[in-house]
Formats: sequence, structure tokens, C-alpha cells
Amino acid sequence: MDSPAPIPRPETNPIPNVPGVADPLPSGPPDPTRRWLRAARYAARPQLHPWEIPALVIVIATTVVGYAVIIALVALGTLHEYLLGVLAFPALLFVIRGITYAQPRVNGVQMTPTQFPEGYRMLVEAAARFGLEYVPDAYVVLGNGQINAFASGHGFRRFVVVYSDLFEIGGAARDPEALEFVIAHEVGHIAAGHTSYWRQLTTVFGMSIPILGGALSRAQEYTADNYGYYARPSGAPGAIGVLAAGKYMLSAVDFDEFADRATHERGFFVHLVNLLSTHPVLTWRAAALRDRTRSGAMWLRPRRIVRGIGSGNVVDVPQPPHPAAVTPGSLPNGLEAPPRF
Repeated sequence: MDSPAPIPRPETNPIPNVPGVADPLPSGPPDPTRRWLRAARYAARPQLHPWEIPALVIVIATTVVGYAVIIALVALGTLHEYLLGVLAFPALLFVIRGITYAQPRVNGVQMTPTQFPEGYRMLVEAAARFGLEYVPDAYVVLGNGQINAFASGHGFRRFVVVYSDLFEIGGAARDPEALEFVIAHEVGHIAAGHTSYWRQLTTVFGMSIPILGGALSRAQEYTADNYGYYARPSGAPGAIGVLAAGKYMLSAVDFDEFADRATHERGFFVHLVNLLSTHPVLTWRAAALRDRTRSGAMWLRPRRIVRGIGSGNVVDVPQPPHPAAVTPGSLPNGLEAPPRF
């Protein structure tokens, strides 16, 4: 019997997701310094941060145990019976959520097709992109200099509140794409279930524990960033810029340089600040938004610089000893550092 004909070997192997770029197939032993491109997993679709569900389970378990311990100690006469008042928290939470929803309804400006129409368009597009069956209510409230936005709910309603100072970044002279990222981030909290009454009720005790509650909160923020990036990836640099330098200076922030510092700023207190934070520290957050091949760093600082804003489809670059050490020709495989604008 004749042996099967050999399969023709192509001369080049196209690099995925980089049109028009081909890489010659190796003719000798594999090059140990070669790093193949990784898929931009966190750019393809919005998804939960891998730490969110484990942290949520632990926080819920801690809350349930907390309730049970208080009831048991009161029953044994160890604690005053007034502490049973914590069992009224479900009703208290309902009232708090109701007041939080009522305040922007009576004091804020609702986004509609005729009031803040650009913001309303961003809201509708984000809701449609994330597969929501409804458009959340959205309000602009007086910020008095504060840069903030949040999402919450009451009953079957979900809503977004954007402080006026943050909304100003959408002006034509600044960065409308950054505002679109922020609004999509907040709608992402709704789409991911972070604003649920039952979720808030079952996590109340665990969220009050600094490191444990902070871990769940940081994971949720990374998740919402995944949604924001999915809706408007080009808005990520501006969103980080406004959080770091404010609504007037955001365009002066070099996103690449800012994200690179996630690998350079090190030490015990850097990690302690992150552990005690409810949001990821901004340099780590910027690094996660630029490198879409992996989830955001939760506990330890990022170790690699990834060149290419948000693409995820680039070569990993080993950390240089100092930012000044990254010079043309110093990166592996002839990769050049991007120009600064």
C-alpha cells in the first residue's frame, strides 16, 4: 500500500488578530525567548472577574454566620436583646434603597431624549449591548466638585446617577468616549446583578469586614470595567485620566505611562493600600484595562508591561528595571516601545 502523501507545509503562519502580519515558521529548535500572542479574552465579551463569585460566596456565608451568632448569643442571654434589632435590617435596607432612589428623582435632572440627549443615547446603547430588557433610569445630580457615579435599585427599578462634574467630561472639548465608558461601567453593575436587593441584604455583614468586603467590591469594579470596555474600549484612557487628574486635566495623563507604573510601584504599603480599598488602585486598574488577556490584579501588582492600549493581542514585555530603561531596541524580538503623544 502506498504511503499517504505528506501534508503541504505553508511557508508562513499568520498571527491571529493582526491582519497582514505573518511570522516565518521556525526551521530549527524552538526559541525559548519567543512569546506567542495571547487571545484578548476580556475584550471579546463582558464577563465576571474570576474572584467575584468566590468572594461573594464567602461574604454571604460570613453574613449568615453573623446573623446566626447574634441570635444564638441573645437566646443564651450573653447579649442584650436589643441586638435582635439587626434582624430588622431587611426592612431598613428597603427604606434606604427607596430614599436613594427618591433623592435624584426629586432633585436631579433625568436623562431623556430632550435632556442630556447624548448621555441618554449612551445609556440606551449600553443597555441594549448588555442584553437588558429595559433601559435603566438615569439622573444627573449636582456634584459640587466631586467626581462620582453609582448604580443602584429599588423594587423592580434600576437606575444610574452621574454627578454633574463627572458628566462634564462628555463635553466636546474633553472626552465624550470617557463618559460613555463611565455610563457603560455603571450599567454593567446592573447587568452583572450588583444592584440586587437580595445581594445587598445577604452581604451586609461580610462587606463590613475590611479586607474581605474590599475584595468583593474590587472584583465587582473589575467586572464593571469589563462591561465598560466592551461598550467603549477607546474611552478607558480618558476614564482613568479623569479619576486620576480630574475633569480638566484628564487629557494630560499619558495612559501608557500611567499603566506602566503598576509594575514599578512596589512595596508592602502599596499592597496594603490596595487590600484596604473598595476599588482597585488606579494604576492596577489602568493596567487591567490595557491588557485584556488576563483579569485585573486583585492581590499582587502586575508583573509585565503590555504594549498596545487595550488590544490584548500584543507581546508580553518583561518588566524593565526602571521606566527609563525602555528604549528603542531594548524590547525583545525587535518590538519598539510606542511613541508618546
